[in-house]
Amino acid sequence: MTGGRADRAAGGRAERGSATVWTLGLMAVLMAAFAAVALLGQAVVARHRAGSAADLAALAAADRALDGERPACALAARVAAAQGAVLRRCVVVGEVSDVTAAVGGAQVRSRAGPPIAVSEPGTEPG
Repeated sequence: MTGGRADRAAGGRAERGSATVWTLGLMAVLMAAFAAVALLGQAVVARHRAGSAADLAALAAADRALDGERPACALAARVAAAQGAVLRRCVVVGEVSDVTAAVGGAQVRSRAGPPIAVSEPGTEPG
């Protein structure tokens, strides 16, 4: 039993600092997870902002649809810009507007126009 105490002392020295390595590894994993959650949150916020801007721009364009596509889309672009978005696409056909707005990497398409007449059940449209 000559090496028992020496072996324990050498083994203890070999493991010194391992808690620091494990702590640093755990911190790196937690920081990566936090960064991923933050990026996902930013993407969700951008998507909601783009959706709101697209809806408002489509409503504005539909409101001016009878003035023609150019004035309607110009108003839609101003409304989208006021919401912090960029109007990527604007088409007006009749009284219906179809726009696409973008915020960051998120793009949302929205349509607006008069409601479609729906007949009552059991009646035929005349």
